Amino acid sequence: MTRPDVKQVWEWLDGVPDPEIPVISLVDLGIIRGVAWQDDTLIVTLTPTYSGCPATSIINMDIETALRGHGIERLELKRQLSPAWTTDWLSGKGRAALEEYGIAPPQPAGGPTRCPQCKGSNLEKLSQFGSTPCKAQWRCRDCLEPFEYFKCI
Repeated sequence: MTRPDVKQVWEWLDGVPDPEIPVISLVDLGIIRGVAWQDDTLIVTLTPTYSGCPATSIINMDIETALRGHGIERLELKRQLSPAWTTDWLSGKGRAALEEYGIAPPQPAGGPTRCPQCKGSNLEKLSQFGSTPCKAQWRCRDCLEPFEYFKCI
């Protein structure tokens, strides 16, 4: 097999969904930090959303499965903890996908500005903790629907 260029590998990785929020790719989540060839080995560098993220092993397995499915034989996954991941690394495409899915994307003000369901702005926090450590529970007082907010980190 001819060695694919780095741009092609990035495109393949953009098709690998986050296991906890499958509407966003690992690339749009911002945890893929680098892709490079070192001799005949492909090195993929990742920064987890936080150091104890329980999905890290599944993410690694999904990346390996995807790349091996495209013929990559020699692969090394590197974990990079510094600089720490931040929600600033979410792409615009990823933020839009979160909102369309019903999760309010992170906002610099520290809370959602509108309901992802009805786009209303009359919101209340129900709990600082959601289904995963990176999300909080909110409710829209306009449509009365609860929703998750992806917290700023």
